[in-house]
Amino acid sequence: MNAAAPRECDRDSRTIPGQAYGTNGTACHPKERMLEKKPRKSLRRKSNAVTIDAVAAYAKVSPMTVSRVVNGRGTASEATRERVERAVRELGYTPNLAASSLAAARDTRIALIYTNPSAAYLRELLVGALRGASRAAAQIVIDTWDGFDAEAERKAARALAKSVSGAILPPPLCESRSVLAEFADAGVPVVAIASGRADNDISHVRIDDFRASHEIAAHLIAQGHRRIGFIMGHPNQTASARRFDGFKAALAEAGIELDKALVQQGYFTYRSGLKAAGKLLALRRPPTAIFASNDDMASAAISVAHRRGLHVPRDLSVVGFDDTSAATTVWPELTTVRQPVAAMGDAAVGILLRDIRGRDRDTGIVVDHVMTHQLVKRDSVAPPAARGARSGA
Repeated sequence: MNAAAPRECDRDSRTIPGQAYGTNGTACHPKERMLEKKPRKSLRRKSNAVTIDAVAAYAKVSPMTVSRVVNGRGTASEATRERVERAVRELGYTPNLAASSLAAARDTRIALIYTNPSAAYLRELLVGALRGASRAAAQIVIDTWDGFDAEAERKAARALAKSVSGAILPPPLCESRSVLAEFADAGVPVVAIASGRADNDISHVRIDDFRASHEIAAHLIAQGHRRIGFIMGHPNQTASARRFDGFKAALAEAGIELDKALVQQGYFTYRSGLKAAGKLLALRRPPTAIFASNDDMASAAISVAHRRGLHVPRDLSVVGFDDTSAATTVWPELTTVRQPVAAMGDAAVGILLRDIRGRDRDTGIVVDHVMTHQLVKRDSVAPPAARGARSGA
């Protein structure tokens, strides 16, 4: 008896998953499965949804006009609005809310304009602003106006106001009345960062500079320091004046008379800190402690002390302000006031976005958001050494 001929699988026969059938209806052995894989038909059906372009063509307007009417943004004549709304009804158009939200986010451009000389401060502020913008899918536009005079700043503000939805102004631009006026005239909301004053025209994110300065000066006094040098911040920033006021108030409460020889002008730069600290430590009776109005200048004061053979903090205590990266890249690390710069940038973005939405409803808001500071105690402060021991050093 001859062996049965091998069955040939019928490629056109019906199939069950995992099984093939021969021409005589019997199942093929798995090794005999000869079925070719046919391309699967997509389960996705072609959408018949009406598009915004179809509505625009029907109403004889542009897609942008349809978008403005549907989303209630911008202006359109009554006749145009009625024509678009009739087209929407008759065609059964349903807006894509997710796409609308993304488009609105792409259109929300927030300018962060920078002229502050401290790179460490910029890094902190930018990290916070980007975090807030990323969460809201908004765009941050960085613009640098270094070296601009008042007229150049005014022109730059006028040009930038045409392309952004809001602006964040860190110091010193937050103090510029001309820049603020240009944004106000264009209807662009602004949030000022770290200004020493609050007014009713724009929103603010800041700390209480007076209280923070008073707190760290009182810390030096509590350690036994009576001759405390003070390096002021840039005179074009109101926060500088508030920090000096807090320092003077702490001295007055302790019954210490202010010695003008112990006050030197700085400009929030490392180099200005070198110059100011050099003058303080060259005095016949130098201070036992130096309070610098930011960490960059405090770091410079430590450098000058080391150059003069002084030990910090045994011979000289030094404190700063801000708690930027500069505070922990010097030896010893700085006692300072932590100004939550990154959190301030994040908060500024949030305030702007709420303000932008509010202006769409003609309910603009003005916020004065005072954030909490913190005294950070590190190794740059100690009780003052006896004069004899200090002179020996």
